[in-house]
Amino acid sequence: MPLVRTDATPAKKAPGAAGTADGAESGGGESLRRVAVASFIGTAIEFYDFYIYGTAAALVLNQAFFPTLDPVNATLASFSTYAVAFAARPLGSLVFGHFGDRIGRKSVLVVSLLMMGLSTAFVGLLPGYGTLGIWAPLLLILLRFVQGIGLGGEWGGAALLAVEHAPRARRGLYAAFPQLGPSVGFFAATGVFWALSAGLDDAAFRSWGWRVPFLLSFLLVGVGLFVRLKISETPVFTKVLDAQEASRAPALDVFRRHPRELLLGTGGMIIAYGLFYTATTYCLSYATGSLGVSRNTMLGLSLVACLFLAAGTWLAATRSDAAGRRKLILAGTGLAVVWGLVLFPLLDTGQPVLIALGIGGALFCMGVVYGPMGAYLPELFGPTVRYSGASLAYNLGGVLGGAVAPLFATRLQSAFGSASVGWYVSAMAVVSLLCVLALPETRERELA
Repeated sequence: MPLVRTDATPAKKAPGAAGTADGAESGGGESLRRVAVASFIGTAIEFYDFYIYGTAAALVLNQAFFPTLDPVNATLASFSTYAVAFAARPLGSLVFGHFGDRIGRKSVLVVSLLMMGLSTAFVGLLPGYGTLGIWAPLLLILLRFVQGIGLGGEWGGAALLAVEHAPRARRGLYAAFPQLGPSVGFFAATGVFWALSAGLDDAAFRSWGWRVPFLLSFLLVGVGLFVRLKISETPVFTKVLDAQEASRAPALDVFRRHPRELLLGTGGMIIAYGLFYTATTYCLSYATGSLGVSRNTMLGLSLVACLFLAAGTWLAATRSDAAGRRKLILAGTGLAVVWGLVLFPLLDTGQPVLIALGIGGALFCMGVVYGPMGAYLPELFGPTVRYSGASLAYNLGGVLGGAVAPLFATRLQSAFGSASVGWYVSAMAVVSLLCVLALPETRERELA
């Protein structure tokens, strides 16, 4: 979608020059288009890298790296390596947030892209248990840990890149672009796996086909670097540097000055992650393993459901400039409370249309929560600690909502049936609802 110039001043400012106090344009409409593209492409590539691991964990990693375990424990072991990256993400937030709040948003985004992309690509080159024995899963865990650190620094920088360049009245619109990255990354990851699954027999897919999506990351890293190296530092942080106001210890300042925003922002993110990883990673494993739905069918239905995620994200993010971030996030969490109870009855029918409706509805709820968060979390924190604060809230929410969701869902389903997983999703939604109720509206706040 083409972006239009939103300021009324015809003369362009020099790229990188400070704009207004609330983060007005730094280089005219063309500069804002470039920033939107850079923030979108970066998060799309990073989340593609992250999601191909989730798809592989649900479909093949249990047999490739944990063949000596029984099916349930092998699946749990596979999902546990998936959770390792979530545990690493807060560490990435601390490291990249520190330097992002000290030296700038742009520089650390280049490093996070390299770390994430290369660790992903090397998973595609890693021999399985049959070749390396116990070293295979250990190296897989190490690469997954590095991948998590890289992603821990990615989202905060990409969101700030968009929000701190945007005019105040359009921050939700420009924050929508990095927020669309997960939708596109998930669609691309699922699409590549679907094409490989449809074009290869099962033996070829499990032998080498699953590695292709990981190896494609080498190419995507090059594209991402080309785009990111062309953008300028945000005008808001340029003002911080010019005034020599950069924090010496941004993470400590977040805990000292913004503990409430950090805690409640983390809680608000729980349901977004919980919905996504329950509706995608876990439901893919559950439907193919317990319900007998074919792998190709589930991957195709996941592609359809991803369109619901993109629609919810774009709708809520762009509407948040007029309606307010908080109101839309509350609507999404409230809807998720109900949808958690609907999801598994729809899945358990085994009917493709109803499965697509169940997963698509869950991802739509997730998008309504997730879309406004691109502007909401950065607006909760001051400019000297914004990278650290927004990243920590986002990624700690990921640990509580995303890392444990497939693990809890697997255990709950095996012990109490699929309905218990739906109650678990609804409980996460209630937690997020209460946290956002305790936070203020932020769309009128100045960023500098």
